[in-house]
Amino acid sequence: MSTKFVIDGLKAEIEGKEILKGINLEIKGGEIHAIMGPNGTGKSTLASALMGHPKYEVTEGSVSLDGEDILEMEVDERARAGMFLAMQYPSEIPGVTNSDFLRSAINARRGEGNEISLIKFIRQMEGKMKDLEMNPEFAHRYLNEGFSGGEKKRNEILQMMLLEPKLVILDEIDSGLDIDALRIVANGVNAMRAEDRGFLIITHYQRLLDYITPDYVHVMMQGRIVKSGGPELAQRLEKEGYDWVKEELGITDETVGQA
Repeated sequence: MSTKFVIDGLKAEIEGKEILKGINLEIKGGEIHAIMGPNGTGKSTLASALMGHPKYEVTEGSVSLDGEDILEMEVDERARAGMFLAMQYPSEIPGVTNSDFLRSAINARRGEGNEISLIKFIRQMEGKMKDLEMNPEFAHRYLNEGFSGGEKKRNEILQMMLLEPKLVILDEIDSGLDIDALRIVANGVNAMRAEDRGFLIITHYQRLLDYITPDYVHVMMQGRIVKSGGPELAQRLEKEGYDWVKEELGITDETVGQA
């Protein structure tokens, strides 16, 4: 069954300040949607609110994944339902090895009585690490501890590949990556494209979209999606910036600051 993810009129605030001011978006299985926009427009807030970050309070709207009400779920329940967030700044967790973390995450998703065998897990992990050109030693190091920015981002993609989620949210996964690492990460994403999986990619730059071709590109300003189009929209933004969008829509301050 093809995946369907629907955001309808989503509003969210932090400490009483409204950041998301009515997001509407539908992502079907097999589709890649890219959200672009200047800093301070609510892009990362959207990712955090969708995954249930406690700092953000959803005040209005609905979010569903294959008909299930996501907003009624705790963070771990959203992950088990098939949502995945590759974070902009992955945390370091001393004392927990990468392999232990990954296997525990997979088993939590699969459920009690359906745990992955150790041999099968090792084979899958080693295969995906090879695809991502990761040093095998990283499996036995503590989660993200001492990893470079690029290594942390590859590790996020490794988690995505092993967990096989229905809805993948990539929050500026390209930040801090050199060209080689960007290509490897993009190849990992492209390899996961499937009819039962949708992608929401948050990025500032066209360069990631040179490797991952989106079906739809959305511009976010003032906590809303203000313009949508195809891959050509991202190319125009790369060449001309965002001023033409603001002029076309009569926007003076693109941040969440003003209406």
